[in-house]
Amino acid sequence: MKIGYSTWGMPTVPIDTAIPHIANLGFDGIELTIIPRFTTELSTLDTAERKRIATLLKQHNLALPAIAAHSNLLETDADAHAKNMWRLKGGVDLAVELVQGDELPAVNTTPGGKPDQWETKKDFLAERVGELVDYGASRGVTIAMEPHIGAIIDTPDKVLELLEIVNSPYLKVNFDISHFDIVGIPTEDTVSALAAVSAHTHVKDQRGIHPDFEFLIPGEGTFDYVDYLKRMQAHGYDGFITAEVSFMVQARENYDPLAAATLSYQTLSKAFIDAGIERNFS
Repeated sequence: MKIGYSTWGMPTVPIDTAIPHIANLGFDGIELTIIPRFTTELSTLDTAERKRIATLLKQHNLALPAIAAHSNLLETDADAHAKNMWRLKGGVDLAVELVQGDELPAVNTTPGGKPDQWETKKDFLAERVGELVDYGASRGVTIAMEPHIGAIIDTPDKVLELLEIVNSPYLKVNFDISHFDIVGIPTEDTVSALAAVSAHTHVKDQRGIHPDFEFLIPGEGTFDYVDYLKRMQAHGYDGFITAEVSFMVQARENYDPLAAATLSYQTLSKAFIDAGIERNFS
């Protein structure tokens, strides 16, 4: 396994600042965020900028395991849905253009919707996901669906059912354990269910139980990363463990995106050492 950092926690930080900072801390890779309000929003990435980012990643020896293109797949307005699919499919194209080494980045998304829509909307969702997955497959890129608190897919069982319906090796999971931890699901239950079908991960820190919960920067809470890492390894996961800082944290008056990355690295690198897990640099 390796340690990654998502630029989700750096919406206003120029990529020229983000990449060197993340690399100098010791991270092995980054997840690039391309949604609106970010400095790397997809529409701003012309050919020259894509080449420049690829060069920066190579210069700083950072892998690119994932692209965060989170867009609502249940949007009913035709124009808004077209824009969302443009971003998601554009993320697939970007993955091909920015790939570092032989392994193409996954394109991560959340599904949208609400938990109580699952039975009535799952086939509609599967149809739209299937279209996106077919496009990803045509370019060799995996789509990674993230179960998310408050979304139509909010449990391991639901995302596993979606994988079964779509039935493609190019659809996997972006496994963010925080969304299960805040509803009290034991780590072993979620890891045993999802590690083997995960293309990528997110980790945060968190306290409380939904609805009275708070997302935190890794290291600010009491989440047991050592136990989590050991369980992920035991269940065969060998990809990136990627820190993500939520919008909830970013809303703090004194939020410092560079300091958040620093604390995240200190927390995760220590957890790897304490778990006795060597990072895979190959």
